[in-house]
Amino acid sequence: MSDPKNPFDAMMKMSQDWAKSLNPALESFTPKGFETLWPTMPKDIMEGMMGNTYNPEGLDAKTKLLLTLGALTILGAQAEAQIRLTVRHAIEAGATKQEVAETIALVGVFGGVPAMTKAMELASSVMEDGGAS
Repeated sequence: MSDPKNPFDAMMKMSQDWAKSLNPALESFTPKGFETLWPTMPKDIMEGMMGNTYNPEGLDAKTKLLLTLGALTILGAQAEAQIRLTVRHAIEAGATKQEVAETIALVGVFGGVPAMTKAMELASSVMEDGGAS
């Protein structure tokens, strides 16, 4: 072979070229940029949509978001955008930084230390930016 690239590199280059030909804007696409398209919902809206408005005896939006954060952490913290969005919304719904950190630490037993560490890094980056955007 005259091409020194490995097959994976060649496949990635071909996929990137194809994506650029379909939509040139994909050349600069990043998942983090996608997050800015989804605004942080106000607390009242979250309560109405996913809180205990329709089920007064049920869980509030903050609790549901912390449970979601725990599940995303257990999955291995692979869904970076989803973790950042969930932390952002949990803070807006009234969660404290302590509650976010405690949720991640608690489920670290199930997801493992690498998943817990990654989720903490992602959550910290959101909380350092002020939470809501």
